[in-house]
Amino acid sequence: MREIQIFLLLTSILVHGEALYWQNRYDLPLHFTCPNRQSISAISSRHDNHREDRLWGLGCKDTFSSEPTCFWSEYANDFDQEFTFQCPKNYVLTGMISYHDNHHEDRRWRFRCCQVHNQCNAVCQWTTYINYFDEPFSWNVPTLNYLVGLGSHHSNHHEDRRWRYLYCTRQSC
Repeated sequence: MREIQIFLLLTSILVHGEALYWQNRYDLPLHFTCPNRQSISAISSRHDNHREDRLWGLGCKDTFSSEPTCFWSEYANDFDQEFTFQCPKNYVLTGMISYHDNHHEDRRWRFRCCQVHNQCNAVCQWTTYINYFDEPFSWNVPTLNYLVGLGSHHSNHHEDRRWRYLYCTRQSC
């Protein structure tokens, strides 16, 4: 465990002046869950053409005023396939799991969604694709918004994915 912590510290990068730590290693699983009562607020990634995989860095922000109800989705994709995933109505994204396959040079993804019963999503919108194949990216959920879904398509030529995100405001309901 200590070796993993040291690795994460040594593989940190600076994004907008703040340290962000990778939550996975190339070709190894990603298993990330925000702390209790928080949701995903930032996503950064770096692609390696030799390993044909990505490192992932995720950040969280305070979201829920009480204990949320949460669940993990089934896998949202098969290897090399496009997918669109949205949490159910009034849920937000709080975690991501993926594993990499060297034969396909791709990952399969699962997502954790949470809700509290007195908060509803409103004014939702999709980003355009925020990255091109093989390039690093960093994206922050806009202020006063919450991540509720994502979409991605894979290129066998590049052995990489492009990503887009769905975010909403939240209001009392």
